[in-house]
Amino acid sequence: MAKLFTSSSPHLGSTASTRKIMLDVIISLLPAAAASIVFFGYRAAMLIGICVLTCVVSEYFSRIIMKREQTIGDLSAVVTGLLLALNLPATLHPLMAAFGSIVAIVVVKQMFGGIGMNFVNPALAARIVLMVSFPAAMTNWMPSKLSGVDAVTSATPLAEGTSFSYLELLLGNHGGSMGETCAVALILGGLYLILRKVIAPTIPVVYIGTAAVLSLLLGLDPLEQVLSGGLLLGAIFMATDYTTSPITKWGKVIYAVGCGVLTILIRTFAEVPEGVSFSILIMNILTPLIENTTTPRAFGESKEGK
Repeated sequence: MAKLFTSSSPHLGSTASTRKIMLDVIISLLPAAAASIVFFGYRAAMLIGICVLTCVVSEYFSRIIMKREQTIGDLSAVVTGLLLALNLPATLHPLMAAFGSIVAIVVVKQMFGGIGMNFVNPALAARIVLMVSFPAAMTNWMPSKLSGVDAVTSATPLAEGTSFSYLELLLGNHGGSMGETCAVALILGGLYLILRKVIAPTIPVVYIGTAAVLSLLLGLDPLEQVLSGGLLLGAIFMATDYTTSPITKWGKVIYAVGCGVLTILIRTFAEVPEGVSFSILIMNILTPLIENTTTPRAFGESKEGK
């Protein structure tokens, strides 16, 4: 007699598997990864390799130590390594990148039960840990190889007193984290994910739209704000994380609006130039509350009984 297994809802029939979804995410990140290597050279390739390898190895050994079923085959650790690497400056010391990868996998992901159990995005949480632990190293931007600038460090578009053309912002010919500079590569990756139905456009569109509108209201250049920093990288690839974003229709809208508002407010009024990581992390924490508030009541259920 066949055994019956039960699991928590939702129960959706689909041919998609975690491995297939993660493979699509990896493919979508390849343009940004390739652009980072073109702009920042061998250091970008080295950091990507270190982050991916450390994430996979960390997951492998942590699953053994915790006596859990091995999950490196689902490719989620590869995705975490790629996302973390693309959120780092090309000048970062390899050991710091490896430390961040261990934090992402062991502390943020595996200590909370593994894939689907973490309450915040592992790559974002690791980036914030690195920013707090090594603030100077995490803001040491390397100029693009194609810029012709012979300098140790370079300013980002969000740095005070800097000015870049829209074309430079689109193509990524400026300083910044490795994966956030080339807007074209990120947009191509986002379109791929939407066409493959890996993500819905709701969160990225609402997030970007909210940031643009608030920028306009505050007297900022909306296009510059959208194309600068990690906004596109965050809105497309990290705010849409299945585990840490709401599943309800209006929950997604509220979540994305919160991300957009917090991003611009932090950029404008806080002491840090970039607010994407912090805004998504805050909204990740609020996701259970948002889902609880926006989940429709079952037919016949009274409001008082909710």
